[in-house]
Amino acid sequence: MCDHYLFGKVDRISPEAPVQVVEVKKEKSLLGGAGNVVNNLLSLGAKVSVASVIGDDENGLWVKERLQSKAIDISLVLEEKGRYTSKKTRVISSNQQIVRFDKESKNSILKDSEDKIVSNLKEDYDLILLSDYAKGVLTDRLTKKIIFFANEKNIPVFIDPKDRDYSKYSGATLVTPNKKEAELAINLEIKDDMSLKKAGFELKERYDLKSVIITLGEQGMAIFENDMLKIPTVAKEVYDVTGAGDTVLATLGYGVACGLSLSDAAKLANLAAGVVVGKVGSATATLAEIEEYKKSLHKENSEELIKSFSEIESIVKSLKEKNKKIIFTNGCFDILHLGHVKYLEASKKMGDVLIVGVNSDESVKRLKGKDRPINPEFDRAYLLSALECVDYTVIFDEDTPYELIKIVKPDALVKGGDYRYKNVVGSDIAKEVRFVDFVEGKSTTKVIGKIGKNR
Repeated sequence: MCDHYLFGKVDRISPEAPVQVVEVKKEKSLLGGAGNVVNNLLSLGAKVSVASVIGDDENGLWVKERLQSKAIDISLVLEEKGRYTSKKTRVISSNQQIVRFDKESKNSILKDSEDKIVSNLKEDYDLILLSDYAKGVLTDRLTKKIIFFANEKNIPVFIDPKDRDYSKYSGATLVTPNKKEAELAINLEIKDDMSLKKAGFELKERYDLKSVIITLGEQGMAIFENDMLKIPTVAKEVYDVTGAGDTVLATLGYGVACGLSLSDAAKLANLAAGVVVGKVGSATATLAEIEEYKKSLHKENSEELIKSFSEIESIVKSLKEKNKKIIFTNGCFDILHLGHVKYLEASKKMGDVLIVGVNSDESVKRLKGKDRPINPEFDRAYLLSALECVDYTVIFDEDTPYELIKIVKPDALVKGGDYRYKNVVGSDIAKEVRFVDFVEGKSTTKVIGKIGKNR
């Protein structure tokens, strides 16, 4: 279907009726419905074939052309004379959907169309996704025939259901109803974990399903295999839930087709949904966006952020492909104090990713004397990695980080204010050198001196 958006500004109420007047500023059209599942799969890097039925109308032509422009197999996208291709128009102001109006056909497709789809299904699919929008395409007969074909060829088939009668989904690998859809399917109110568990397993057993996932909105999702597993939501900001179910279905299918367990695929899908609800309209999530989003939710084990020269080289290459601005700084950071943290926070604000070079123990001894460092190199790198503003740390043995800077090739090289009129190592490599003034009275040398004096 076609998702049509009108973006505008509301400043007044109509004199003709008590309704908002929207001054349209921008208009766009995107593939919606199963087309949004396709977009999500393409964003993840999947190879996609599409089977559907559209009308022989202007919207149908637009859908077909848009699918063809994405270089995907549309040999099973059929046209029926007199059928309306679904088009949903949404009016949006200040990131809020004000109204939606639809034009579409919901009558069942012709048996001839059903037969053409089934007879042309291929054996080399890794997985089949059925995105049921209850628009008359996934009829009872067609759905059952596709599931039979999939089971015969040992191809997993995942279904995002809309029909209240789940008998047509019998024998599928997975169905993914939301809480309300699950309640209607088995006529049971889900009000706590006990009723949720009962609903999930009743669906699974009644319709001979291998697995069930019930999506729970802001409460995440529940997976039903041998037992119930709840995965909490991870969305930070919600602007628009349009198409989030499509993202979940696509990411679940992609994950399992790539060899993930259902629970791991569900965690990936949960993260993907967190990405798309932070965007306006039917949106998609790339693997890079999912990874970045995951990192923004919580820091990884700090030890995992301490990288070798070869590891940081690979990471930097990937970051530059995403046009990330890389900031580099370095130091001994022997006894971590307020001055260090403020310096690093200021450095991070200059770009997207902060990489910190940390002098090894031998390097510190040569620079500071035989009684230094106080803390060993791993401890110092670990503490830095635990800071929210630090993305990666790298320990280097040389007196200067020149060889490391040659690998990182940072957009900005940051040094303390005392280097402002000195020759900065690596300034011939970095795109720019920037300076951050130290916090007065804060230094490792003073801390060590105070400890010695007190003793």
